[in-house]
Amino acid sequence: MSSDIGRFKLEKMIRELKEKRGRGTELISLYIPAGRPIGDVMSVLRQEYSTATNIKDRTTRHHVLEALTAVMQRLKLFKQTPPHGLIIFAGYVAGDAPGDEKMEVHLIEPPQRLRMWLYRCDSRFHTEILEDMIKVEDVYGLIVLDRSEAAFAVLRGKNLEVVEEITSGIPGKHRSGGQSARRFERIIEQLAHEFYKRIGEHANRIFLKIPELKGIIVGGPGYSKEEFVEGDYLHYTLKEKIIGVFDVGYSGESGIYELLVRAKDLLKDVRYMKEKEVMNRFLYHLSRDTGLAVYGENEVRKALDMGALDKLLLSEDLEKYRIKFKCIQCGYEGETTVKSLDDVLRCPKCGSEVQVIEEKTLIDEFVEKAKNSGAEVILVSSSTSEGKELLKTFGGIAGLLRFKI
Repeated sequence: MSSDIGRFKLEKMIRELKEKRGRGTELISLYIPAGRPIGDVMSVLRQEYSTATNIKDRTTRHHVLEALTAVMQRLKLFKQTPPHGLIIFAGYVAGDAPGDEKMEVHLIEPPQRLRMWLYRCDSRFHTEILEDMIKVEDVYGLIVLDRSEAAFAVLRGKNLEVVEEITSGIPGKHRSGGQSARRFERIIEQLAHEFYKRIGEHANRIFLKIPELKGIIVGGPGYSKEEFVEGDYLHYTLKEKIIGVFDVGYSGESGIYELLVRAKDLLKDVRYMKEKEVMNRFLYHLSRDTGLAVYGENEVRKALDMGALDKLLLSEDLEKYRIKFKCIQCGYEGETTVKSLDDVLRCPKCGSEVQVIEEKTLIDEFVEKAKNSGAEVILVSSSTSEGKELLKTFGGIAGLLRFKI
């Protein structure tokens, strides 16, 4: 549970960091490799501080010096570099209006051991190294084919992409007049051989450039898939990665989705399949009215508070916030859910404007509740039809119960 949530939060932070811009080249990106002494880093930063005093533009100079000071202050809190290293992004981020800049400092302990040193001052934060660290490692290639068409897809974690579809142009079983059955059969076999070669060329072009490719799954109706797999059509490194061959009823894009179902045991640990499986279980219990499916913010919160929830389903695109507030006028305290932190909140008792005491994303609130009650959290992307349904139909929050309530 924690690794998926950690990855989700990191992905979200990276998306936000990539959108931030500085007024000039004044945003600092600092990557400190594992094992590098903090004292050495401080020494480098003091040199950079000395160099930055020569920046001609007064505002840029001021901003860079303040950002460097903020970084060094944070580093003083560390006796040594964390086990995986440390990443710091700092600087004055430009707001919507000219002159509306705000100092931001972000400290991140990377998910893998950082081996690279980087110090850079730019108009943006450099997140590329961190992005490479969180790339999903489970990548599979999918091929479905028969003698008339073929489709190729890449399954990368929670995302399925149908990359390409091709057709053969091989005629059906009816031969042209004047051709003997044997000659026509030879022509068909030759055309099939040429089509298999084309399939192999497309597969090589698509899959050889994916270094993290874990396996290839082949499917299709009839014997074409076996002829293709047994022949010398695929590059030998790809042929070695074939982990399953399955019968499916279709050979185009529809065949890709059927192949996923047939190969579910091979792919059971892939996020795409886990999300689809748990969503299908939720929809099954909902349609059968078993009493074991709940949805909606209030119902799911109630189930969590009772300790009745087994699996918590949250849409990754759920963008709401949980606010705790206090009325300045009458002292009333309460909490509510809002779509935006810019919403103006009024006291439900006296109507006065309230003071926000605490704010967090709705996802963070529910994850915390799930952790306390022992429920498993499944973050569901909106890249599948089931994920879209969770967000649009059920408000992005649903769950499977341990027992009826």
